[in-house]
Amino acid sequence: MRVWINGEQHELTEPAHVSDALVTLGVPTTGVAVAVDGEVVPRAGWSGHELSADARVEVLTAVQGG
Repeated sequence: MRVWINGEQHELTEPAHVSDALVTLGVPTTGVAVAVDGEVVPRAGWSGHELSADARVEVLTAVQGG
């Protein structure tokens, strides 16, 4: 199934969840926020939030500084 993660196309095996998208990117599970199709997905829901074909997933990392 094709999904878009941070603007790039990726193929994931169905059923795919937010947690699968994070594994695909190789990002840590802390210090990040995730939105799917413009809606924030709470961390507690990542493994249960199923992605649909052509979903737009945005993964944002926290940056410290000032």
